[in-house]
Amino acid sequence: MNSLHSVSVAIVSTHCHPIRKLLSFYKAKTKTKPHNLICSFRHPSNRLLVSALKRDSPDDEGPEKLPLRQNAASFDSGWLPAFPHVLVASMSNFIFGYHIGVMNGPIVSIARELGFEGNTFIEGLVVSIFIAGAFIGSISSGSLVDKLGCRLTFQIDSIPLILGAIISAQAHSLNEIIGGRFLVGLGIGVNTVLVPIYISEVAPTKYRGALGSLCQIGTCLGIITSLILGIPSENDLHCKTYFRWRTMLYIASIPGILVAIGMQFTVDSPRWLCKAGRINDAKTVICELWGASEVDSAIEEFQSVSKDDSGDSDSRWSEILEKPHSRVAFIGGALFVLQQFAGINGVLYFSSLTFQEVGVESSALASLFVGLTNFAGALCALYLIDREGRQKLLIGSYLGMAISMFLVSSAIICPLDERLSNNLSILGTIMYIFSFAIGAGPVTGIIISELSSTRTRGKIMGFSFSTHWVCNFVVGLFFLELVEKFGVAPIYASFGAVSLSAATFSYYFIVETKGRSLEEIERSLNVKA
Repeated sequence: MNSLHSVSVAIVSTHCHPIRKLLSFYKAKTKTKPHNLICSFRHPSNRLLVSALKRDSPDDEGPEKLPLRQNAASFDSGWLPAFPHVLVASMSNFIFGYHIGVMNGPIVSIARELGFEGNTFIEGLVVSIFIAGAFIGSISSGSLVDKLGCRLTFQIDSIPLILGAIISAQAHSLNEIIGGRFLVGLGIGVNTVLVPIYISEVAPTKYRGALGSLCQIGTCLGIITSLILGIPSENDLHCKTYFRWRTMLYIASIPGILVAIGMQFTVDSPRWLCKAGRINDAKTVICELWGASEVDSAIEEFQSVSKDDSGDSDSRWSEILEKPHSRVAFIGGALFVLQQFAGINGVLYFSSLTFQEVGVESSALASLFVGLTNFAGALCALYLIDREGRQKLLIGSYLGMAISMFLVSSAIICPLDERLSNNLSILGTIMYIFSFAIGAGPVTGIIISELSSTRTRGKIMGFSFSTHWVCNFVVGLFFLELVEKFGVAPIYASFGAVSLSAATFSYYFIVETKGRSLEEIERSLNVKA
């Protein structure tokens, strides 16, 4: 398990004079070039390197100084320079989560007001057109990222997100609400691919998993926010008139505006900059995010994996059929197939009914409780992913999901007592959602991005997430029909069996990426190919 590297913070005393001696001493100790030395003092995280001076200075010795060093060593701030950039990107997942939750209750009100109440096909179309847009967005995102880079693509992608939310909020016909939902899905499809790519390429290696987990946390917070806003309108007739579904959809445009503005102040991926031939810009970004001491070694690593590439920085779709890219594309597609057929959407759909069995009548309140469980699991993933590793979290997550599904199935098939059976169903549902959030949810997108090569990362991620949306649509289309035909218990048992298969697949096919740079991972996969 990777332990956090400690840093000691010391104040350079005023008697260290003249400055020229200090600079020459620092250069001798760190072997840092003059331009890197200036850069290292420009950013707070890099100023911590000054501790090396005090640690080696004889004037700093003394027993009274030691406790101060030990206290300072307990805080590692190496993730701070990249955090604001990652936070802005993760706001895109907040938009995703908000749009998942925003249609949870208002679809009935929308159907009544727009004149298709009772038509289950049209109601399903309004919800599922979002998935069609997301599929197209995901499959097209790879080419956009290759040509424009993540930063500009984020800003362009905010346009359909903002317009889609506003069109949906102002809709007075079926065509308008469908068009608005399609535009939102298009933007979400691009964002689901963009966010893990961006975070994996700007985050320091040591914190890449934890910062990548902010994707899942952003999604959870978006769902929770939309559900909290929906609770009053579910219980209060006056609030239904005042705080209508239109207001909730107008609110959905605000995060898109914030992402578009926030991206103006973020950096582009240093790997994309290097691939595009903008070496000096890449050095500046590395210096800002990772520290001046990492500049030369990082650029050397970037160039070492791209030396065999063709002059064209854009990859071709056919490349993901060639080794070693085909192996990563297979893993990415398989992980999302297993994730979706392990039943997360079906369990979430039935969670409200399960809670109603034990007296929680409000569907929004039940969904909120599920969202909080999901959020708690995502927080645990953030803490564990860089300590225990991706493979362990995936295996443990799917095993927990399997046990949970078998528990619920047993409670339904062999009910010893009605109250006990209901309680076991609630326990199994909560365990399943928590297990999903701790591994299968956040790790899947992170690990695919890490295993992909710099050249084909956009294409492989686009292919993997388009597979996700297809499977999402298929499960949603046939789930209720299968439940009506076979019952809940057999379907849940099949979810458990798929979860066991996913744990087995993760054991044999997933390569551990914890603590390894993306270039190191890429080189190791090239050797195996």
